Amino acid sequence: MLKDFKEFAMRGSVVDMAVGIIIGAAFGSVVKSLVADVLMPPIGLLLGNVDFTNLFIILKAGKTAGPYASLAAAQAAGAVTLNLGVFINTIVSFVIVAFAVFLVIRGLNRLQRQQVAPAAPDTRECPHCLSVIPLKATRCPHCTSELTAAAAGNP
Repeated sequence: MLKDFKEFAMRGSVVDMAVGIIIGAAFGSVVKSLVADVLMPPIGLLLGNVDFTNLFIILKAGKTAGPYASLAAAQAAGAVTLNLGVFINTIVSFVIVAFAVFLVIRGLNRLQRQQVAPAAPDTRECPHCLSVIPLKATRCPHCTSELTAAAAGNP
């Protein structure tokens, strides 16, 4: 049983899937940082100094009454919050990841659609007996008919 499991685990598709999951997790971390640290601060600045990570609504005050300076302070006080900013950051991250996956799949689909042009045929049919003969033949080996230059494929 251990041998069968080892054989299954070492299959190419399982290893490829594991590599994809690891790369995907790393890519998710990069996108999360891109959204939180690069994209959202300028957008928040344009919208009137809104810090999206601290954009929340208090549903129920905590042990210490508000107002709370940050989401972390509200959560530390035990307040129940609706974390809109965190949700917006997550949505933006999802859109970026979905778009990146779309671009990868689109590129793969384009590569699959490109097919190599078929090679020029090197055989043809004899016009008399319809046997397959070499393209450059001047006489059919099956019916021994003499083939004209035009019929032989020569100009």
